[in-house]
Amino acid sequence: MKYCKAKSEIKLLGIDLAKQSFQLHGVDESGQTVLRKKLSRNKLTAFIASLPPCLIGLEACGGAHHWVRTFTNFGHTVRMMAPQFVKPYVKSNKNDAVDAEAICEAVQRPSMRFVPAKRIEQQDIQSIHRIRSLLVARRTAQANQIRELLLEYGIIIPKGIACIRK
Repeated sequence: MKYCKAKSEIKLLGIDLAKQSFQLHGVDESGQTVLRKKLSRNKLTAFIASLPPCLIGLEACGGAHHWVRTFTNFGHTVRMMAPQFVKPYVKSNKNDAVDAEAICEAVQRPSMRFVPAKRIEQQDIQSIHRIRSLLVARRTAQANQIRELLLEYGIIIPKGIACIRK
């Protein structure tokens, strides 16, 4: 069943984000479903830009912050929610259309907790921290592996990376 009334009727839109295709679920002021639509990545931006300002709900994920910034620039109010807070609103077997409807339902709850959107600079800093954390973990694992190999040859060294550096 595909609804597609006038775009001006959409007051609330839930979007299930994915890599290639996005499922949309829109409702009017009375809560009646007026849109169920699947769009490709390259058509999503143009479709959202053509809508009058409305409330858009998204599940928080890696790419969601980009979409929040993009949709906000078009004049929409965008809210992100953690997936575990959306899950109770899934009414039947999980699929993209059902997820979009659940997001649409969850975003209008007055007690819902939202994830703050990150600016691009904040995401850049977070990426640097993640890369550094992985680097430290790999360095530690490699130092432990070297220590274990040396022990196999009967060479005993104190524990810690500082001893290996010397």
